[in-house]
Amino acid sequence: MLRSRPLGPTMTPERLLAFGDAVFAIAITLLALGIDVPTGLPEARLSDALRDVVPDVGAYLLSFAVIGMHWVIQHGLFALVGRLDRGLLYLYFALLALIAALPFPTRLVSEYGDTALATSVYGGVIALVSVLTSGMALRLLRRPELRGTGVPAARIRRSVFQGGVVAAVFATSVPMTLVSPVAAKYWWLLVVPLRFLGGRDTDPDAPEATTTDPARVPR
Repeated sequence: MLRSRPLGPTMTPERLLAFGDAVFAIAITLLALGIDVPTGLPEARLSDALRDVVPDVGAYLLSFAVIGMHWVIQHGLFALVGRLDRGLLYLYFALLALIAALPFPTRLVSEYGDTALATSVYGGVIALVSVLTSGMALRLLRRPELRGTGVPAARIRRSVFQGGVVAAVFATSVPMTLVSPVAAKYWWLLVVPLRFLGGRDTDPDAPEATTTDPARVPR
């Protein structure tokens, strides 16, 4: 069970989010570094080399979209956080560890995307990232004292639902890879319409979340 002890006043949601933004930015940069064309090729072979790099570009765009989606999700989630405890910290560090490692499964799916193993590894990693996102939202739902001022439970439940949808889509794609890795990749597209079934991340009529309430920061 995750510990619920509060953190010191210097560990604020804003500071932790800034650290997370840096990890996300580095992960995206590493994705781009995975696209490479050999140097010194004669002009006659350059077109072949560019064709060979198309799977790398496709994997880069896929992971860029996935990382971008989770970056948006984490910002929406932190808008609901009023203060941190060790449970939230551990969940977020685990999430960042997977985001930082995402260039590896991206490389796998670009080099061996027609195999069940590479596709299932990629799908499994994204499912775990989404499970951790939902886990953070669930912690906010179960511990109202961690929420920002005026954050309604309905917004937390939407975050749980939307993270769960992403996790379910990618997790169910893992057994599908045994039948067809290509079909499993198309299955991932279900994330786009299904995430909106839970409604918008914010309520126009709901009170604005506040993450800098001095009265709620542990001393």
